[in-house]
Amino acid sequence: MPKVFLSPSTQEWNPYVGDGNEEMYMNQIADRMEPYLRSSGITYVRNDPDRNVGGAIADSNAGEFDVHLALHSNAAPESLAGKLRGIDVYYYPYDKYSEMLAVITANNFMSIYPLPDKCTTRPTTTLGEVTQTKSPAILCEIGYHDNEQDANWIRNHLTEIAVNLVQSLCDYFGIPLIEAGPVMRGTVSTDGSNLNIRNYPSIQGKIIGSIPNGSTVTVYSRTDGWDVISYQGITGYVSNDFILI
Repeated sequence: MPKVFLSPSTQEWNPYVGDGNEEMYMNQIADRMEPYLRSSGITYVRNDPDRNVGGAIADSNAGEFDVHLALHSNAAPESLAGKLRGIDVYYYPYDKYSEMLAVITANNFMSIYPLPDKCTTRPTTTLGEVTQTKSPAILCEIGYHDNEQDANWIRNHLTEIAVNLVQSLCDYFGIPLIEAGPVMRGTVSTDGSNLNIRNYPSIQGKIIGSIPNGSTVTVYSRTDGWDVISYQGITGYVSNDFILI
């Protein structure tokens, strides 16, 4: 299953117009992403808020991740302070997967941001969280926190932004977004055989593990005949015909 390094800003020194700061709101978005990531079968690791950008890059590169996703908000140059708006998604121009994810993310933001023509992708060869990570990476500058309208839009749409970001990840990975619900415990009930864990909700999905009959699993979501489950460190899809809740 896909694995994401989720890296919300640690820049508490960047204040928002009104109240709060960049670190606070980007972490609130990441918090809201977590249940949707779990329910959709995407595993993740969060950055350490006490480490800087270099630490986040090092921690990301120390693991095996399919995507590095950095979450930030922007600020205009002093001469234009408070006057700019928009969402910029930065990607590494020499990585087609980074660019692909950036395009998907910017396009999806157009459906929720009040100025869709200002949702853009931008190549970068200087931003470390995009250029120095082992995995394909993007950095999202979600609005301008020195602009009152953008700052208010962010703080009033935290969940909508979070779900939109998870949708973009699901689109990139080619898996369905599944609504977050309560985490449950389930028991495997077959004819005695093992239950296959797959990487996609289909019998054509690759088998990535199996669960003995009678075993207890963690169920993150169930929809359209499939459950997203976790068993002994493996997260994937199983037919919910064989899971008793």
